[in-house]
Amino acid sequence: MDPDYSLAVRAACEFIGTAILIIIGNGTVANVHLKGSKGYGGGWSLIAMGYGFGVMIPALMFGGISGNHINPAFTIGLATWGMFPWADVAPYVVAQMLGAMAGQLAIVATHKPYYDRTESSADVLATFSTVNAAHSRVNGFANELLGSVVLFSCALAIINSPLTTTEPGLAHLALGFLVWGLVAGLGGPTGPALNPARDLGPRIVHALLPLQHKGPSDWGYAWVPVAAPLIAGVIGVGCWKLLLG
Repeated sequence: MDPDYSLAVRAACEFIGTAILIIIGNGTVANVHLKGSKGYGGGWSLIAMGYGFGVMIPALMFGGISGNHINPAFTIGLATWGMFPWADVAPYVVAQMLGAMAGQLAIVATHKPYYDRTESSADVLATFSTVNAAHSRVNGFANELLGSVVLFSCALAIINSPLTTTEPGLAHLALGFLVWGLVAGLGGPTGPALNPARDLGPRIVHALLPLQHKGPSDWGYAWVPVAAPLIAGVIGVGCWKLLLG
């Protein structure tokens, strides 16, 4: 985060960055899951790559301005350990949530013909938010917690590594590969979300939009990809802070 930029500018960057994350990440899921898309059936490797680039691109754009949190759990985790001002938390989180919703609306607008062709409500929901493959909240929570702890602690280690402090662009590239690897390695059980805004924002959009083959928004599971990353944010940032901070 660069304090030379106003809070309004930094919040705008968080909004745009989170929207880009959703457009690239959930857009890749839409290409793979929606019938008629040229990416239909492209597989999990394509989705993992999409989310990796979905984090990498805004990191390169805004990492030196807002810090490119694009994740409420990271913002709150940093604030909990005195690494980000609490006064800026609410504007960041609001911007992240609105950005996630705006990004999802853009995907629905561009993929509407393919939503209409896709009869599986599960495939439709998958393009918005996550669900545990075993229909287990316990397993989903464990997966989201582990993935998010690794994400936040490794992200701080990468950003503050002696190898990257003089080359911040290298750190932002590495963050994309970190997310790519996490989605590839931990994607089977839940998705994963690793980010409350990435799941909750699009899930709200799913609940509100009158899609032709839309099923339930699975609100019984929705707390998992919100609560687990939030807890993991405190743990992951704390682990790095206590070890190296």
